[in-house]
Amino acid sequence: MESLSEFEGEVVAVNPNHEEVLGFASYGGVDDVPGEIDLAVVAVPPDAVVGVVETLGERGVVNVVVVTAGFSEAGGDGAERERELVGAAREHSLNLVGPNCIGVVSTPTKLNATFGPDSPVEGSVSFMSQSGAFITAAVDWANDEGMGFRHVVSLGNKAVLDETDFVEAWGEDEGTNVVVGYLEGIEDGGEFVRTARRVTREKETPVVLVKSGRTEAGARAVSSHTGTLAGTEKAYEAAFRKAGIVRAHNTEELFDFARALDTLPLPDEDGVAVVTNAGGPGVMATDAVGDSSLSLAEFEDTTYDALDDALPDAAAFYNPVDVLGDAPAERFEDAVSIALDDPNVGACLVIACPTATFDFDALAESIVETAEGTDVPVVAALMGGEATKEARSKLSEGGVPSYFDPARGVRSLDAVAGYRNAKEREIGEVREFEVDHEKARSILERGREDGRLGVEATPLLDAYGIPTPKGEVVETQDEAERVAEKIGGEVVMKIVSPDILHKSDIGGVKVGVAREDVRDAYEDLVSRARSYQPDAELLGVQVQEMVEVDEGVETIVGFNRDPQFGPLVMFGLGGIFVEVFEDTSFGVAPVADAEAREMVNSVESSPLLRGARGREPVDTEAVVETVERVSALATDFPAILELDINPLVATPEGVSAVDLRLTLDPEEL
Repeated sequence: MESLSEFEGEVVAVNPNHEEVLGFASYGGVDDVPGEIDLAVVAVPPDAVVGVVETLGERGVVNVVVVTAGFSEAGGDGAERERELVGAAREHSLNLVGPNCIGVVSTPTKLNATFGPDSPVEGSVSFMSQSGAFITAAVDWANDEGMGFRHVVSLGNKAVLDETDFVEAWGEDEGTNVVVGYLEGIEDGGEFVRTARRVTREKETPVVLVKSGRTEAGARAVSSHTGTLAGTEKAYEAAFRKAGIVRAHNTEELFDFARALDTLPLPDEDGVAVVTNAGGPGVMATDAVGDSSLSLAEFEDTTYDALDDALPDAAAFYNPVDVLGDAPAERFEDAVSIALDDPNVGACLVIACPTATFDFDALAESIVETAEGTDVPVVAALMGGEATKEARSKLSEGGVPSYFDPARGVRSLDAVAGYRNAKEREIGEVREFEVDHEKARSILERGREDGRLGVEATPLLDAYGIPTPKGEVVETQDEAERVAEKIGGEVVMKIVSPDILHKSDIGGVKVGVAREDVRDAYEDLVSRARSYQPDAELLGVQVQEMVEVDEGVETIVGFNRDPQFGPLVMFGLGGIFVEVFEDTSFGVAPVADAEAREMVNSVESSPLLRGARGREPVDTEAVVETVERVSALATDFPAILELDINPLVATPEGVSAVDLRLTLDPEEL
């Protein structure tokens, strides 16, 4: 094989049936191979794999790639076979890739230990994928585009080494500028987030991932608002944001973003200058900027004056800058150079369409020269076919990404700015609060049998310093009167039943009950519950202090447990419309103070908290602290699978958790 002949090291085969394989000496067994073995590629029948791996381990081989299929992906005996493989690898402390993969590539040594048809060009992007076919397709495409890779790994079943291991290793690799990957799932979400965050922030190595299977979680039925809204896709979004990962949504974006992050400097400003020789594509680029986190740069007056002097009278020197269809490369160069000198310009997109006299090659040379003399990222959109081929090659060699569609250029610049934001994003510290763990545990123990708790668990919030209205759960009319008198004024009364989750739907909540009406209200609530669900467990009625919702904002704070990333904390607009508007934000616990503040400020309804339309602002810091305290509760008690505080009423004076429900895993208590 040509790829093996280019390898700078020694290659031998192990096959008892042949003395030579593909021109390489073949040995009867692993123990017959002289010298040290740096890497072993195992391609034997599935039943023989474990034995071969054990032999390699005993021989002292550390690095092993198993390309053989027929393991956990096949089910049945394959799953057991993979468990045995993992056991053998761990016994001998092996770095094992696979099984069910196409192998690995390392271009610095010209190693191609795969059965893919092509070897990639050497570059500084390291690429991993759970799909072997995706690798072969990507390498073929990249070779045609002139994009290189440093390392390529087919993850396969990830029996031993997984995405976290390679993110960590490539983050330490000085020759890797960008880590990219195609993932279908993540094995240990918490460890992955911690590792990726360290790599993206401390090692300053961008990580770009495309995650397939972007659907709502359906592995188990969920009863809470949080569980309904926090599907697996929400968890990945929150986790990737916490880790500083640049998210791509398709193959094109994955490699567009990788190339941009590999070659472009990070922008200081979000303003984009667009220089074009055609009005339509300039408008397309403007729309793409509007769809991104970037903005069209507003030029300084001196920039307008300079463009007015340099361009023909018919040219448009407001952004986007239209240099007209008859523009030679020199006119482009003048306009681009002037735009790049403007302090409000953080990036530049150059768009060129073919005309009868236009020279794409000259433009490419000009763009490369201009880009080399600036710290502002420059990309190009050459909107043509064969006429642009040589020019695109020159741009690629000069480190300037180019595209046919201007929108791709804008999205790539947006990705570069997104990575800058991720690096600079304030994480803050996870605050520790004085809480009563023992009180909380005793409350949860009381819910062990049912597995669900409602407002009767309100003291759990008190134990974690989350304010709640005064009130009690009572079982008789007399007790209801006593509690109402103690509270004073009008009260709220609610059915308390783990079997009736949506109390308001059956009239199980009465608001503004006067003291003289408490007995009748109690009887009516119990009657409604019995009529609605005769077999429901009725724990009583909660008599609670009135919270003036009109003076505040109803919000929701809660969490559920994602299978990959653990507690996923939610904040959003609350009340009865939470599932209608779905105005929510999410964070992976533990949530630090700056993260909690970002969650609160990022929902679309956040202006309501700050006092929209003349209303007095609520105590936002109390809301932020509640998000942090709920995060602490989620971290401290794995037995709580889901929890909703809805509504958490936020007022200028603070917050009050009016209603609560949660689901327990009794086995975890």
